[in-house]
Amino acid sequence: MKHFLTLLSHEIRMLLVSPSTYIAATAFLGFMGFMFSGILETYSKAPQEISPAHQFFQFFWLPVFFMVPLLTMKCLAEERRLGTIETLLTTPVTTTEVVLGKYGAAYLLYITLWASTGGFFYILKRFSGDARFIDLGPLVGGYAFIAVSGLLFVGIGVFASSISRNQAVAGILSFSMLFALIVGGGFITQTDWIKRDTMAVFKAAVDYAQIFVHRDDFTRGVIDTRQLLFYLSGTTLALIFSILGVEAKLLHS
Repeated sequence: MKHFLTLLSHEIRMLLVSPSTYIAATAFLGFMGFMFSGILETYSKAPQEISPAHQFFQFFWLPVFFMVPLLTMKCLAEERRLGTIETLLTTPVTTTEVVLGKYGAAYLLYITLWASTGGFFYILKRFSGDARFIDLGPLVGGYAFIAVSGLLFVGIGVFASSISRNQAVAGILSFSMLFALIVGGGFITQTDWIKRDTMAVFKAAVDYAQIFVHRDDFTRGVIDTRQLLFYLSGTTLALIFSILGVEAKLLHS
């Protein structure tokens, strides 16, 4: 792994000159700013039972659906389309280092974009002068959830890019898998067939993977080690499959 930091810095530079990065950043900050202003407008009209921070993270999934594919769809798919992945791997670097370098760069940018939204809360505290608007529990818990869940979300995006030569296809695959993971579980739990006794094991697995439940727990300050294990193990599997996907494509190319 001695070449990892070199690859990571290179991938960060490549992301910073990519138009899709700035499209993702502009769309993300614009959407989150619009949503934050809507939350403040709601609070200005009538008192609310939950803090602005808790409401802010309620719709985390909307920007994730579009930001993650935009940040990851080019990372491996474009390399394979241009044939540069083969050239890169003829140098003294391993497939693991290449995949981890691209993953690390996308994740760091993902976290940076989310961290920039902290400025909304700073402005709120600075100009409102009311500390009641800033509830540190939901705020810290919400950002902790973003950091932990982002490990898996970005890993899924990298995996989607590893199994396609077309970045548009990789983006669609990433969107589809993220949608199935984040929203699909909720739909499954509402069906009648999963409530049967014979489906008890499968239902328990679906309940375990409920992303919205994890978000609510984090924003309440409840950090379950089982949830941490879910994201860490899921990320590890996504990266392993990404490495295997790149190697498999190289063998058949």
